[in-house]
Amino acid sequence: MNSKTEYAAETPQDTSGRAPAAGELRRGRLGVIAIVFLVVAAVAPLGSVIGGSPVMFAAVGVTTPMMYLIVGALFAIFSVGFVAMSRHVKNAAGFVAFIAKGLGSRFGGALAGVAVLGYIGLVCGIWALIGGIAELTMADLGVQLPGWLWWLAGLIVVTALCYTGIDVSLKVLGVLVALEIAALLFLALSVLMQGGATGALEFDAFVPGNIVPAGAGIAILFAVTCYTGFEATVVFSEEAKNPSRTIPRAAYIAISIIGVFYAFVTWAIANGWGSAEVQAAAQADPIGFVYVVADTYGPPWLSSAIGILMLTSSIAMFIGFHNLLSRYLFSLGRSGMLPAVFARTSASGTPRVAVLAFSGAVLVVVGGFLLAGADMMSVIYSWLTSMGTVALVVVLLVTCVAILVFFAGKGAAHARIWHTRIAPAIAGIGFLAVGVLAILNYDALLGGAGDIARWLLLLIPIVFVFGWVRASQRRAAGKELVFEDSPL
Repeated sequence: MNSKTEYAAETPQDTSGRAPAAGELRRGRLGVIAIVFLVVAAVAPLGSVIGGSPVMFAAVGVTTPMMYLIVGALFAIFSVGFVAMSRHVKNAAGFVAFIAKGLGSRFGGALAGVAVLGYIGLVCGIWALIGGIAELTMADLGVQLPGWLWWLAGLIVVTALCYTGIDVSLKVLGVLVALEIAALLFLALSVLMQGGATGALEFDAFVPGNIVPAGAGIAILFAVTCYTGFEATVVFSEEAKNPSRTIPRAAYIAISIIGVFYAFVTWAIANGWGSAEVQAAAQADPIGFVYVVADTYGPPWLSSAIGILMLTSSIAMFIGFHNLLSRYLFSLGRSGMLPAVFARTSASGTPRVAVLAFSGAVLVVVGGFLLAGADMMSVIYSWLTSMGTVALVVVLLVTCVAILVFFAGKGAAHARIWHTRIAPAIAGIGFLAVGVLAILNYDALLGGAGDIARWLLLLIPIVFVFGWVRASQRRAAGKELVFEDSPL
């Protein structure tokens, strides 16, 4: 039986809501709101504001909110071509399926390796960060336990929820995301209703002339990491209700929410410190930067509540990422890139083998660093998230190229110049610039970790070559990787 026949046998043939057979995801379970929640959970609003925004404020000062809007505009432009092509590609392999559709299966196999590497690096790094934060936060509450134990407990909880199925995951995720968004909005409104540090609201954040050129590159890089869960919009397309409508709507809504929300909250925080003081405050105390604003403008309990929600919201983030990556691995197993066992699903359509495999990868990577004596925050977090960010920017760049090539060839009949030429080209140039910034500012991404961490970047070309060779071998054997549209 050839690979196309195998693929057809494994893929659902309708969207009737029937129980999925072995080897298929359950169709028609996710609406627009569910997918948006998965994306927003993966970008971790509370964690990004507390952990990421101080770095951006330290780099560009009061114009940090504008950085979120600039990067949001880049992703919105990318979404134009992405949405146009999403009507032709509905596959849990996400952007890898786009790349294979436009550039061929060997490029698909090569970038599949880069994408998986990027997500593993990003997720493992953030797991280490949360473990370190949990140790500090709980110690303040009188609970003295090492960070690695909090990380391991969290990993077990997230794995159990994802293994049970996405329906249960979504219920937990929805509550946690709602709470963290509510906490940030409460903080922002508390500042604005009191007029901020000067007693009158300031809008210096949105004056282009106030941008600090020397720090703009770092600020943009950190802003890009706040959109890394965006790929969930296409990864969950096989499980979406009416994908042709659900995916475009979810994409635009998610981008709008992320960009506007981050800009609004950080604008309020900038007002809390005052335009003249905010950059120096972020440089002096990045860890307590947001908490000081909460103590100053909120009720006595707000700062402690944000600290606790920082930990609980991380569970929502990891639920989003682990569900996303398990679908990735499932699709790669179905295509032939990974062993077929990854494509097995439960009676409810949950890719349980892939769920366990990804959690196992996190266990091995983070556990390996810990056994080697690496610090959770200064080494594991900075090294792995930096490498992961660069890898995912490479995937976004190649996806733009694939969209351009697809609509110049097989998809030319469907082409509209803005959607299929101009927007993807602008987005491609934008992501190329981000990639260059990442390399030039890699020391800042690493937090001054030194030269050793740069060697991790070599993993990107290594997995690219491995994926290319894997796809070429299957092609030579008459079993070419299949990243075709899933019949819906």
